[in-house]
Amino acid sequence: MNVPEISEVKDHLDKLVKRGMVQSWELPYENLLTRRSAAIFFVMPLDNNSTSLLENELSKYENFSMRPNAERKLSDLPLRITFSKEEKEKNTKIEAN
Repeated sequence: MNVPEISEVKDHLDKLVKRGMVQSWELPYENLLTRRSAAIFFVMPLDNNSTSLLENELSKYENFSMRPNAERKLSDLPLRITFSKEEKEKNTKIEAN
């Protein structure tokens, strides 16, 4: 399914790969998604310095949040990126503790 707001993030991540900030990224179950807020992207940054740069790049999207992919259920890549208000609130609470 072609969802413009998801395609926008995918294109941005592809550009970050070309710029050397991201080694790889994944979007599981992409064909089932109908909106960006339901998408969970997984990312392998090039290095630790790239993580903060990645955050700066993607924070322009509404409800952006990023956290370590501790669950490793949908992907083995180390970072989990979402654009959901609920997920952002949850991640903010995790960071506060």
